[in-house]
Amino acid sequence: MKNLELHKLNPSQRKAVETILGRVLVLAGAGSGKTLVLTMRMAHLIINLGKSPKEILGLTFTNKAAAEMRHRLSSFIDPQLVKDVTLSTFHSFCMQILRLEIHRLGYTTKFTIYDEQDVQRLVNLIARDILEHEGELPSLASTMTAINQAKNRGLSPEQMEKSSSDWHDEFTREVYKRLQASMRAYNAVDFDNLLWLTVELFERFPDVLDTYQERYRFIMIDEYQDTNPVQYRLAALLSGKYQNLCVVGDDDQSIYGWRGADIKNILAFENATVIKLEQNYRSTNTILQAANTVISLNKTRHSKALWSDRGEGHPIEIFHAPNEFDEAQAVVQRMVKLKEEHHLEWKEMAILYRSNSLSRQLELALMRQVWKNGDKWMQGIPYEVFGGLEFYERREVKDLCAYLRVIVNPLDQEAILRIVNQPRRGIGEDSLDALTSYNRQHHKSLWSVLKGIAEGSEDISHLPISTKAHKGIGEFVSTLEEAKSRFGKGELVETLRWLIEKIDYQKGIREEVKSQQMRDFKWENVQEFVSSLAEFDQQAKDSNGHLKGSIETFVSNFTLNNQAALFANGKNKKVDCVHLMTFHSAKGLEFPACFLVGMEDHIIPHEKSVLQTGLEEERRLMYVAITRAKQHLTMSMAQQRKRMGKDSVSRPSRFLYEIPKELIKMTSWK
Repeated sequence: MKNLELHKLNPSQRKAVETILGRVLVLAGAGSGKTLVLTMRMAHLIINLGKSPKEILGLTFTNKAAAEMRHRLSSFIDPQLVKDVTLSTFHSFCMQILRLEIHRLGYTTKFTIYDEQDVQRLVNLIARDILEHEGELPSLASTMTAINQAKNRGLSPEQMEKSSSDWHDEFTREVYKRLQASMRAYNAVDFDNLLWLTVELFERFPDVLDTYQERYRFIMIDEYQDTNPVQYRLAALLSGKYQNLCVVGDDDQSIYGWRGADIKNILAFENATVIKLEQNYRSTNTILQAANTVISLNKTRHSKALWSDRGEGHPIEIFHAPNEFDEAQAVVQRMVKLKEEHHLEWKEMAILYRSNSLSRQLELALMRQVWKNGDKWMQGIPYEVFGGLEFYERREVKDLCAYLRVIVNPLDQEAILRIVNQPRRGIGEDSLDALTSYNRQHHKSLWSVLKGIAEGSEDISHLPISTKAHKGIGEFVSTLEEAKSRFGKGELVETLRWLIEKIDYQKGIREEVKSQQMRDFKWENVQEFVSSLAEFDQQAKDSNGHLKGSIETFVSNFTLNNQAALFANGKNKKVDCVHLMTFHSAKGLEFPACFLVGMEDHIIPHEKSVLQTGLEEERRLMYVAITRAKQHLTMSMAQQRKRMGKDSVSRPSRFLYEIPKELIKMTSWK
């Protein structure tokens, strides 16, 4: 056993560690040492109070966080004792219980866990049965969204909230009811049901609940602001007997409302000792004062203010570039300057944005930047896109690029296979298998076969091609033929807009993607792809404004940029690289230098999120982004930004006006 050295903690941290009995709410501000407090609290229970490690339960949201807590705890107590402490995610904890107890609910302990695709396939079968539908089903995205929301809130089919459509409500309830029955019949459990079934188990069988209440007398939950109603109920049940429940979180960092998290869980944590961890060990006071002032304007929050003993630090730099291209160049040039003047490594810098679609210009600027490394001149700054695909690797971008590839080169079979049924045209896998087998056997290109079918010159009567697939092939060929003609004589970007509308790609996104936020993200990427062609269009004009570029050149350049991105962004596993990520992905991370880009009112706060999750969650997101910076914080915006290839005037984010002027240094973008 090691001496815990509690005297090294600040007074609030020490109080959180030593307040053991009853309900405790630890409001842990950004960078205030919450993981240290949680793990030292566990060690204090074992070392100083003589409690058994087996009595301690620590719940969190990710395996990474659980592993970090286990590692930290091992530095305080014998690793053998750490093994007896239950440290896991909510889902892992519930699965362990169900493996022992689920037989009480009519399942066997050898139940299967279904992933999202398994559940989707089952829902499709159920819907087909209810609708007595043959062929391709209509989109079930809204149905799945409603069912998932009900699961997160612990609602039965009968308790589901009503929407504006009585027919859809009834249909969704019936699908949900049959889904539950089918899962039970198949002895299967999905990810969400791990939590819900554990709650059901505890509520229906008090003796089982009592066993686990006796086992876990000291319960601690990390990131409590991210809990949903089912997780809240689970915590209430487990702690019901001894009431030794310590929750750690920060309502100011509650940014997952769209994913089911309920901020009310932390705002209304009643009958508790409240301890505020307000000393920040990460950032300078200038950065913290900016964050405090912005978040203080939210009405639904616990009052607190971060402070630091790290000094005032540098002012927050803000610049306004003419457009997104200049903004990206200016950001990258400032990074080079930071490296030269402050000797920062690339990995100590991060570029953060509200939406992934903003990454493209930044990736291009990083690839093109020339900088000096000792005596050598280098081109391209290594970077990594964190928590998401690089712009060129995103599905919708690759789909649209594949359309252009086929228009340029109809023999590109890989591109044809990618888009022939994207968006859906009723050309299923069986039809494609038959067509590709046919074109190989007859030594014909797939395009010539498709074109022959469309024109009626190819005899495929012996192939299992449905009438719907036959019609879809005709539409596909006709669209690409017309697109080829239009690209040959008109402005490229206008033709691309026409093509996207002609194939109704936005509808395709709606049919395939459940989450509204993900639909918005994908559509923003489509808009950014159009903008990339608009830039190419503009740059390719001669001095008289005449078009010089071609769609062939654009496709070639786009492919080259993709390869350059694969090289530059760390596919070769370079450790020292700039981090690119969304504000959401940055939560929990910290960097000496942060650049917040796209600080414009339709981006942050996001125009749709303001309507869906409210302005306060967007302000919390801004707070999270600001508090990632340790020493250097730069914010930037563009006076105009392309949207669907058209220049659109931007307004500075309203959040920028909330930062005190004395903390800001306005600079020229150059």
